[in-house]
Amino acid sequence: MLNWMKRLVAAGAMALAVTTTTGALVSPAYAADDKKPAVTAPAAAPGAPAAAPSADPAPTPNKADTTWMMVSTALVMLMTLPGLALFYGGLTRSKNVLSVLMQCMVVFSLVAVLWAIYGYSFAFTEGNAFFGGLDRLFLSGLTPESNAATFSKGIVIPELSFMAFQATFACITCCLIIGAFAERAKFSAILLFMIIWFTFSYLPIAHMVWFWAGPDAIKDAASLEAVTASAGWLWQKGMLDFAGGTVVHINAAIAGLVGSYVIGKRIGYGKEAMKPHNLAYTMVGASLLWFGWFGFNAGSALEANGSAVLALVTTLLATAAAVLGWTIAEWMTKGKPSMLGAASGCVAGLVAITP
Repeated sequence: MLNWMKRLVAAGAMALAVTTTTGALVSPAYAADDKKPAVTAPAAAPGAPAAAPSADPAPTPNKADTTWMMVSTALVMLMTLPGLALFYGGLTRSKNVLSVLMQCMVVFSLVAVLWAIYGYSFAFTEGNAFFGGLDRLFLSGLTPESNAATFSKGIVIPELSFMAFQATFACITCCLIIGAFAERAKFSAILLFMIIWFTFSYLPIAHMVWFWAGPDAIKDAASLEAVTASAGWLWQKGMLDFAGGTVVHINAAIAGLVGSYVIGKRIGYGKEAMKPHNLAYTMVGASLLWFGWFGFNAGSALEANGSAVLALVTTLLATAAAVLGWTIAEWMTKGKPSMLGAASGCVAGLVAITP
């Protein structure tokens, strides 16, 4: 009886061992994470050619970069409407404040429309060293899927966001000139001047200084030479303008200087008092300019990265130092500081620190 039971147990153990081994051979293998059957690639036949490496996937915009560009676009618009409008409006006499406010509003709108019609195409498409081409007339070919290069290889942003950001630059540049013409030019003459100046001064300067194909097109020395040859003329010469020091500020300053010289002095200048009518407007306008300038400078990095943070911190500290410097200098020379002096120092610091 005992021997019979031993034989039965031994036979059962042998059957269990055979079943377990067979099950391990025929059961599917599963990946550790998702419990899906693992697929093993078949072995290549002897002498078969190696598979070609897969092409790198096309870069896609980062959501943080896209959001930052949209915020920066809104900040730069805030610099003009109402920032610059209030700054200039407060400095004029009360009878001209509405005229200056309207000029800023209408010129901004005019340039934005012109930018969409032909400005973006002439400034930021490949043409010659001085002017872009016609590829983006009326924003032709721009879709939500269109991407624009940044300063980092493999990182792109939606081209529509880049177009809108640069549109606000063009708008504020034209509006900066309004201060030189305040109380001295007809509204119709200002509009005509802005159309001509935007077309034949701003657009070629923007193309010459800022246009290039981007870092993704650079693979070797030969491609670097080709990218440089297709860039704007001043870019080819090695000129760097991070946030509009040349394209915006020098460009608008020369236009304002020449325009004010040609038009001449305001009627009554030197014979009657022409004090600013509302320095509260000027102070609010200068503050909005400072606030919006963070988008102007930091947004020019085209990414939410360390360069943007550095530009933001520099804009903050340099402007604060300029306000203190102007206030102290005015205090020492005139015996007391003024609100106009502090606001002037604020704007001077912002312009000076914009590379």
